[in-house]
Amino acid sequence: MKHETEKQRWDRNFADLLQELRVAQTGVQILFAFLLTLPFSNGFPKVSEFQKDTYIVALISAAFATAMIISPVAFHRALFRQGRKPELVRYAHHMATGGLAFMLVSMVSSVLLITDYLLNFWVAIVLTAVTAAYFLTFWAAIPFAKRNWLDEDAEEEDEEFARDAAEPNAAGRA
Repeated sequence: MKHETEKQRWDRNFADLLQELRVAQTGVQILFAFLLTLPFSNGFPKVSEFQKDTYIVALISAAFATAMIISPVAFHRALFRQGRKPELVRYAHHMATGGLAFMLVSMVSSVLLITDYLLNFWVAIVLTAVTAAYFLTFWAAIPFAKRNWLDEDAEEEDEEFARDAAEPNAAGRA
């Protein structure tokens, strides 16, 4: 937003990032909880060595994702009221990105584990590859391709906002 101060922009960026982390945190915590209970289920002793290895990858990457996605909270506590919001936002951005990468590994590994347990190995590999491609499309390819993209409606809204910002008393006179 063009009318906000730099401090307001950092506050807004931090609030936006916290909202994103809340969504990711819930997802990774549910996955992690599932993975933590899996070895205690009746069928788990029947898994192959490959499936056990895949499980370990899924479990550890879910733990790493959880740590990274929650870490901005600890960082915020350490920096509370020190006026270092830009540093906090940059750190939280890096942790969110890393946490999502580990979450991707955990999700794909979990799909591989379950599909390999239920289906033929090669079918499991194909389904896991499709799952990975799907995640990468929506979590990386589309956001990267659209990072500088604006549709016509957004351009019109930006122009309208710029006109309104140039005439600060226009809204008050109406």
